[in-house]
Amino acid sequence: MDILKKVEQYREEEQRLKWEGTFGEYLEMVKENPWIAQSAHARVYNMIKSAGTEKVNGKKKYNFFSESLFGLEDSLERLVEEYFHPAAKRLDVRKRILLLMGPVSGGKSTLVTMLKRGLEQYSLTDEGAVYAIKGCPMHEDPLHLIPHHLRDDFFSEYGIRIEGNLSPLNTMRVEQDYDGRIEDVIVERIFFSEDKRTGIGTFSPSDPKSQDIADLTGSIDFSTIAEYGSESDPRAYRFDGELNKANRGMMEFQEMLKCDEKFLWHLLSLTQEGNFKAGRFALISADELIVAHTNETEYRSFIANKKNEALHSRIIVMPVPYNLKATEEEKIYEKMISESDVSDIHIAPHTLKVASMFTILTRLKEPKKGDVDLVKKMRLYDGQSVEGYNEADVEELKAEHADEGMSGIDPRYVINRISSTIIRKEMSTINALDVLRSLKEGLAQHASITNEDRERYLNYISLARKEYDNIAKKEVQKAFVYSYEESAKTLMDNYLDNVEAYCNKNKLRDPLTGEEMSPDEKLMRSIEEQIGISENAKKAFREEILIRISAYARKGKRFDYNSHERLREAIQKKLFADLKDVVKITTSTKTPDEQQLKKINEVVARLIDEHGYNSTSANDLLRYVGSLLNR
Repeated sequence: MDILKKVEQYREEEQRLKWEGTFGEYLEMVKENPWIAQSAHARVYNMIKSAGTEKVNGKKKYNFFSESLFGLEDSLERLVEEYFHPAAKRLDVRKRILLLMGPVSGGKSTLVTMLKRGLEQYSLTDEGAVYAIKGCPMHEDPLHLIPHHLRDDFFSEYGIRIEGNLSPLNTMRVEQDYDGRIEDVIVERIFFSEDKRTGIGTFSPSDPKSQDIADLTGSIDFSTIAEYGSESDPRAYRFDGELNKANRGMMEFQEMLKCDEKFLWHLLSLTQEGNFKAGRFALISADELIVAHTNETEYRSFIANKKNEALHSRIIVMPVPYNLKATEEEKIYEKMISESDVSDIHIAPHTLKVASMFTILTRLKEPKKGDVDLVKKMRLYDGQSVEGYNEADVEELKAEHADEGMSGIDPRYVINRISSTIIRKEMSTINALDVLRSLKEGLAQHASITNEDRERYLNYISLARKEYDNIAKKEVQKAFVYSYEESAKTLMDNYLDNVEAYCNKNKLRDPLTGEEMSPDEKLMRSIEEQIGISENAKKAFREEILIRISAYARKGKRFDYNSHERLREAIQKKLFADLKDVVKITTSTKTPDEQQLKKINEVVARLIDEHGYNSTSANDLLRYVGSLLNR
């Protein structure tokens, strides 16, 4: 009943939002709120902008796309700022077809679907309200009623430019139904809906021999010719093509480059001139955003054909490459799994992360810089700190290959392999090793992968496995540390006391005996060596730590365990190194004694309570790490 109540509430809300009045009353509304008369491109831009933006690593992130598109911030920023924004300002870019070009399963269709669903919701808001001449099958802009000779005066008074001519059907209706009195023409508020074919259309080409241009532009209704006497009577025409129905909103043109030329020229006329030819009428005006999408192979073939030069110059191509950030790729898999019927399967921590690492490695191009390998490049792209590199290096790496992200493994392949693992083994729990094994098996069956690529991909699976080995060891070692954060804090405080005494050339006082003693060089070096600080570099590193502590103190902030990333890493590694033997013995013993068994149970409990494992995956992890440490 809750669902039915919500349906009823939605229906009531739509009824409340409905508006109907004369053109004269509509003009009063326009005078008060000029944005009511915004163009289709402006509506899309304002819809995106209304959802807000935020800065992430210096990049603008549009919240409108954030729930379904991951790792495409650069592409989306370019799309909004280089196409939608200038198009909304009526610059010439709006007279171009928007063509999204990228690899399969890269997010093109998702992007278009988001725009369509977004427009449906936006038209229900005050800011996105759309008004049309009542009874018009094309939902025509009421401002087309203003005669051409008065449009300059209208602009002077309202500050709004009117583009387009009144359609043949509405021209006849004004004369016959309203006796030429445009001020009495009834205007209504409309709501975009792809299902009801209002303001949103989708066109997909079929067999060129059977596809009719009427699918785009409408057709003659032969049953009414006897009544109206002529094929050129607009009442004898069905304005029900996709271009008619998508007026005022947007139309998705699927597989555009596979279309017959006659379809493409209609699109050209619409985007360039704002009108198209239908039946035996004058040109029909329409205001809509045309979005098409294709893959790179089809696009290259298209531009190679000299016959397409005129069309090519009227297309804005927006590359939509694969995501190149492992953490964002992980979100894609989480979303796809959450929408499936296997969302209740326990996926061990780091499983999707490791699968993402493999996927991203397949999409990256080999760096031209000899000192950067693919794994380092993957980490840098993911926003991780890699010693010796900064943001400028990341931008330099991105500039090396303009087509990076246009090839590699697509997300669907990975999800298919995860699904296969779950279904085939009837598992209630899967881990990173299960998925890597499945990815490897799937490469042999992947028809579109060349032998050369297959060899590379197998190497990337090995690299992802090595990354997982490090993660797994860290995870277990961390769980073995009793009260891990407390131990780390104690060790860090001890280190900082010694660093402060060393830098200030002071002595330390033994807390038990009260005797003065020199800073513990052995302790400090045992920690610094964990992150490769040489004997020559130790003084500079310790002074840097002291400067950081002073800076925090000046700002009234406390320097803690998370205040210096490299020091935190060193502390972790030191703790892990001290525990390695304990971990090794405990995890690899086939018949543990009572003390060892107690320790294992504590670790399993900690992995479950604090790290997100279940009993099966925690025990699997312990066994695996035990085998790693015994190699």
